[in-house]
Amino acid sequence: MKKKSLSFYLLLAFFCLFVLFLYGPMITIFILSLQGPDGTLTFPVRSFGFYWLGQVFQEQRVGNFIEPFQRSLSLGFVVMALTVSISVLGSMGFRQRFKGSNVIFYLTIASLIVPSILISLGIGVVFQVMGWQTNWFTSGLGAHLTWTLPIGFLIMIGIFNRFDSSYEEAARDLGATDPKTFWEIVLPLIAPSLLGVGLLTFTLSYDEFTRTSLVSGQDNTLPLEIFGMTTNVTSPALYALGTLTTLFSFSMIAIAYFTYSVTSNRQRS
Repeated sequence: MKKKSLSFYLLLAFFCLFVLFLYGPMITIFILSLQGPDGTLTFPVRSFGFYWLGQVFQEQRVGNFIEPFQRSLSLGFVVMALTVSISVLGSMGFRQRFKGSNVIFYLTIASLIVPSILISLGIGVVFQVMGWQTNWFTSGLGAHLTWTLPIGFLIMIGIFNRFDSSYEEAARDLGATDPKTFWEIVLPLIAPSLLGVGLLTFTLSYDEFTRTSLVSGQDNTLPLEIFGMTTNVTSPALYALGTLTTLFSFSMIAIAYFTYSVTSNRQRS
């Protein structure tokens, strides 16, 4: 049996530390959220129970979690729909070179290299100059799109760079129109990528804090509400919220995967 080298054990140790660093905080929050009414913010755990999971849905000392969660959820779905739609259209337009394409491309991704707080500040200043009221669903939507659209666009550019155009040519040779070719040939082939882009952009919007911080208006999204409560709420309710939002994220992934699997099986049959 070949003896493993020192580099193997060093790599294994590094990997274990990486996994611990990645999932350790999540496991810690999960454990601290499962406490009874006498639970605290630190170890040791005095008693186990589901008390604080229920308290998430109650009014807190300052604010609450339900309405900010609804705002973040609604905003995330709108951002996801707009990003996926615009990314597909934009990337399809860039499949052929046209005059000014380089300028448009770099303008599209420019917001990725600008600090997020400056994006938020700039949008807030523009709304103030124009006399518009900042709101989580107007200025907040614009702030989130400056983050998700370039990412979705770059991903779809890469997808279409690997796309075999012979499928489209064959469909047109058989008399299919451009819309029919897209819906029956292109869309089913890029559907897994669209699912990934949708989940990614929803997550980016749902978790976004910095770009929303100065443009949300009077109503907070969930990340802003959590940040505001960290100085006022001293209970495991915050940990319970972290546990529930993590389970929600995993549920979204599971639902998306199940939906895609069912759709793929129907198409094959």
